[in-house]
Amino acid sequence: MEKTAYLILIIVAIIWIIAWVVGMFENVWLGIIGLVTIIGLGLLFVKALTDRLASKKDDKYSRDVKE
Repeated sequence: MEKTAYLILIIVAIIWIIAWVVGMFENVWLGIIGLVTIIGLGLLFVKALTDRLASKKDDKYSRDVKE
């Protein structure tokens, strides 16, 4: 269930980003600034995601701590 929710959120985020990029290029200069911003945020997201997936300590904490 959780993986399905993440998959849906990722698909919606990708569609939203594509719509955002297409809309940005109505004004070329703002579009270039926005595109660089999206690339920077995307790189930070990928770094955070890879750090989380590689962290065994976070996995242990998530598994052992009760909500």
